Amino acid sequence: MPEIIFAVAVVLLLIVLLVMQFKQPARAAQMLEQQHRAMLTDLHDGLNKQGDRLIAAQAAESERLRAAVSEELRATRDAIGALRTEMLGQMLEKLAEQGRADQKLIQESFNNASQHLRNSIETLSKTVDGRLEQIGGKVNERLDEGFKKTNETFISVMARLATIDEAQKKIDGLTTNMVSLQELLGDKRSRGAFGEVQLEGLVRNIMPPQSYEMQYTLPNGTRADCVLKLPEPTGMVAVDSKFPLENYHRMFDAASPAEKSAAEKQFRADIRKHVDDIGSKYIIPEVTSDGAVMFVPAEAVFAEIHAHHPDVVDYAMQRRVWIVSPTTLMAVLNTARAVMKDVETRKQVHIIKDELGKLGKEFGRFDERMKKLADHIRQAHEDAQDVHTTSQKISKRFISIEQVELEHPTALPPQI
Repeated sequence: MPEIIFAVAVVLLLIVLLVMQFKQPARAAQMLEQQHRAMLTDLHDGLNKQGDRLIAAQAAESERLRAAVSEELRATRDAIGALRTEMLGQMLEKLAEQGRADQKLIQESFNNASQHLRNSIETLSKTVDGRLEQIGGKVNERLDEGFKKTNETFISVMARLATIDEAQKKIDGLTTNMVSLQELLGDKRSRGAFGEVQLEGLVRNIMPPQSYEMQYTLPNGTRADCVLKLPEPTGMVAVDSKFPLENYHRMFDAASPAEKSAAEKQFRADIRKHVDDIGSKYIIPEVTSDGAVMFVPAEAVFAEIHAHHPDVVDYAMQRRVWIVSPTTLMAVLNTARAVMKDVETRKQVHIIKDELGKLGKEFGRFDERMKKLADHIRQAHEDAQDVHTTSQKISKRFISIEQVELEHPTALPPQI
C-alpha cells in the first residue's frame, strides 16, 4: 500500500512541474529541466527499488500460497486415502460375503448333483445287475437243458451202438454156424424177409422212433420197406431191401467163362432192374426226397457191385438211387441221426440266439444310458472345473486386494 501512495505522489509532482514549466521563463525552465532530470533519476531508482520490493513480496506471497496449496493438497490426499480405505474395506467385506455365499451355493449344488449322480448310478447298477442275473439265469437254464438233452442223446447213441455191436456179434456167430447162405435163403421171399428184418434192426437200433416208419405206403400206392423222416430240405427218404443172390452165386459157380459172362450180364441186369423199380416207385416229387436208398443185406454182394460193376453204380447214381450195405447203411443212418441232432441243436441255438438278441438290445439300452450318464458326469466335471477356476480367480483377487496390488487404486475392481 505505501508503494502505491508513493507512485501517486510522484505522478502529481510531475504534473506540477509541467505546469510550472509552461509559466516561468527560459532560465527557470532550464533549472527545472535539471531538477526534473535529477527527479527522474531518483524516480527511476525508486521505481527500480519498488519493483524489486514488489518482486520479493510476490515471491514471498507465491511461496506462502504454494505452502498453503500443498497443505490443502496433503489434507485432501489424506482425506481421499481415508475415504478410499473405508470404501475398499466395505467393498472387500461385501465381496467376501458374496464370495462365501457363492461358494456355499456352489458347494451345495455340487453336493446335490453328486448325491443325485450316486443315487442314479446305484439305481442303474441294481437294475442292470438284476437284469443280467435274470438273463444269465435264463441262458444257463437253456444251456443246461441243451446239455442235458445232448448228454441223453449221446448216452442213447452209445447204448444203441452197444446194442448194434451185440447184434453184430450175434449175427457173426450165426453166420459162422450157417452151412451156407444159399441153404438159408433159398427163395426170393426168404431173402426179402431177411433183408427187411436186417434193415429194421439197423434202423431201430440207430434212429429214434419218430424219425422212421417201416412198411410205409406212399401216395402212389407203393409200399416201401422203410422211410426215413429227415429234416428239410432232405425230407422223406425211402429205403427198399433188394437181395440179388441167385446170379451172384452163378457167377462164382460157373463151369465156363461163357456161363460166368452170362451170369455177370444177368447180375447187372438184375441190379439195373432193382434200381429202375426203386427210382420209379419211391422217388415222388413234392412227397419224397429226390433220391432213394437200395439196401443190399450182404456185404459180399455190395463189394462185388462196387468193385467189378462201376457202370451199374454210375447208372444208379444217375437214377438218384444209392446202393448201400449193412455197414454203409449204418454210416448213412448215423449221419442222418447226426443231422437230426444238429437240427435239434440248431433249434436250441435259435432260442439262445433270441435270448442273446434280447440281451444285446438290453445292452444297447444300457450303453445309451451309460453314454448319457457319462455326458452328465463329464458336464458336471466341466462345471466343477469352471467353478474351481472362478474360485481360484476370486481367491487370487482377494489376495491381490489384501496386498494392495491394484493396478488402478482409485478404480473399482473388475467384475469376476
